[in-house]
Amino acid sequence: MIVALAGGVGGAKLAQGLSLALPPDDLTVIGNTADDMIHFGLRISPDLDTVLYTLAGMANPTTGWGIAGDTTRTLDLLKRLGAEDWFLIGDLDFAIHIRRSALLAAGQSLTAATAALTRGLGVRAAILPMCDEPVATVVETPDGPLSFQDYFVRRRHQDPVTAIRFAGIEAATVPDGVAAALASAEVIILCPSNPLVSLGPILAVPGFRDRLTAAPGPRVAVSPIIGGRALKGPADRMLAGLGHDVSPLGVARLYRDFLDGLVLDEEDAALAAEIEALGLRTLVTRTIMGEADDRRRLAVETLGFARSLTLVARAGR
Repeated sequence: MIVALAGGVGGAKLAQGLSLALPPDDLTVIGNTADDMIHFGLRISPDLDTVLYTLAGMANPTTGWGIAGDTTRTLDLLKRLGAEDWFLIGDLDFAIHIRRSALLAAGQSLTAATAALTRGLGVRAAILPMCDEPVATVVETPDGPLSFQDYFVRRRHQDPVTAIRFAGIEAATVPDGVAAALASAEVIILCPSNPLVSLGPILAVPGFRDRLTAAPGPRVAVSPIIGGRALKGPADRMLAGLGHDVSPLGVARLYRDFLDGLVLDEEDAALAAEIEALGLRTLVTRTIMGEADDRRRLAVETLGFARSLTLVARAGR
């Protein structure tokens, strides 16, 4: 089994590439839930849904999130009735949130509800929430703390970030399915997602990092930073504001306690030696992903790199 940690559009793209490169039942994606929110009385899981829609072939190709061809008639009428419309939800998107909320209200866990949605959309890869307990990313700014969606969507991620915390993380537990996936993973891939607010919450679940470190397969990350910038979202500004190098080297330092290898873009090839000085192996390739064929190419290269690390480790024993 191949396990991927993913959040956001970049993570969903590589998850799709992995799904195209592997037998359909061989992929498990562990997703971030600290971006989740209650809106219009519904439980919304943006990162899980972005992975779900992408693997189902439904994602909006322009934005990378939301459903292709969706309309906003429900949201438009809600606005006429006095509701806020700062968080865009399409009509088909509403159906997912309604169904998830109904399953949770009936007593199902988020893991079980996500599995039901995954089956309903015909996705054979497993999509697992990082935990079933509620966790919320809080972004500290000079104007005070903001919920993640307030910071990211309502305020268009323009506020300087002075700190990030995950409310409720102390009570979170690693679900049985996640623990089993990590324990049996042939390879674990950290997708090119924001290391602070997309993968950071997953790694912060108590016990998760220890299980990741103890996993039998190699752990490889794909850098979301290329040439000192993030292709999408505020990862570069967040890293800089919190004192991290805005580079694949900075990403490697965040993961160095458990990581075996890092995939970095050709534009950052000069950093490979410094990253290897941390004790990691590197693969330099083109990491910018376009359409499905390009995503599959990067997935195949990343898997080949990870499996080569397994062979090297075995040869060294």
